[in-house]
Amino acid sequence: MSSLAPLDASKVQITKTTTPKAKLPKEELVFGQSFTDHMLTIEWTAEKGWDTPQIKPYGTLNLDPSSCVFHYAFELFEGMKAYRDANGGIRLFRPDMNIARMNASAERICLPEFDSEELIKLLAEFVKTDSSFIPAGDGYSLYLRPTMIGTDAGLGVSSPGKALLFVIASPVGPYYSTGFKAVRLEATSYATRAWPGGCGNRKLGANYAPCIKPQRQAASRGYQQNLWLFGEEDYITEVGTMNLFFVFNKDGKKELVTAPLDGTILEGVTRDSILALARSRLPTDEWTISERKLTMTEVAERYHKGELVEAFGSGTAAVVSPIKEILYKGEDIMVPCVNGESGNLTDQVWKWLGDIQYGREEHEWSFKI
Repeated sequence: MSSLAPLDASKVQITKTTTPKAKLPKEELVFGQSFTDHMLTIEWTAEKGWDTPQIKPYGTLNLDPSSCVFHYAFELFEGMKAYRDANGGIRLFRPDMNIARMNASAERICLPEFDSEELIKLLAEFVKTDSSFIPAGDGYSLYLRPTMIGTDAGLGVSSPGKALLFVIASPVGPYYSTGFKAVRLEATSYATRAWPGGCGNRKLGANYAPCIKPQRQAASRGYQQNLWLFGEEDYITEVGTMNLFFVFNKDGKKELVTAPLDGTILEGVTRDSILALARSRLPTDEWTISERKLTMTEVAERYHKGELVEAFGSGTAAVVSPIKEILYKGEDIMVPCVNGESGNLTDQVWKWLGDIQYGREEHEWSFKI
């Protein structure tokens, strides 16, 4: 049996701040720009295992300039939210999925794994400590950012022998302050987000920085996000930092399509939730729910045949993001938005997820704190 100390939520030590922050009015919240009073930190070493978890005042980290996180990208993160329901209770949405994905990311880059249930307990304690920062109201939440970094000092390239797991939190409002705003996409094949055998299916910081330059280039041409394509066939993968869904209609039979989890696609919690809800709630005689390879050529062909119904991205921050236009090989493919800025299924999915997240519908995915 290993002598390394496991992650143990029962040992958590809580030190409350003596200088609490003033809370911003809900209307002034900007995503990820203000933070709560405290943070959760847990150190790990290869010799001892996990140290005592600490909930302490929010503050800076003290790291050696040669720490491996700075030089070799030993870094991973998660994104999840805590919600306040109509009765004032606090809920997380499928935290087991996020924490399982966090462990999978850790395994991929040789950072330490941990007991998922223990980290969920620590997350709950952290959220309770800063629960006064959770804004009430539909669309408002406390965004949680669990992160792990390698902290070894030295420039040798090897598995980290030291790591830090920490969690910070930011109160946030609706991603769309004025409601849904459908976006324009530039189908992008000159840059590649992920590739077979890579790490596109893991939530690593190294996946994100290289995407900023193509996004800026698309923005300079009037498009809000990249639709990432792969290979000579122009397979559709993701949109920006979100999973992607299309709806087609042929001869009265509708199909909801998203790319399969082939190692290049991030295993989105919202993606998985949409698929599960669609399979259980949409009438099977009218709908087919597909995880399959899809090319931009097929999307263009179905657009010209009048079979393209709607499209949307999915992710924790925006939940769903409607799409109205895709530039592909010089042609603007116009996606129908029958409700002005979105389609019928996009609106339905938004409602399904919001009802569960805010406790309007009791569901096994809603984790009460």
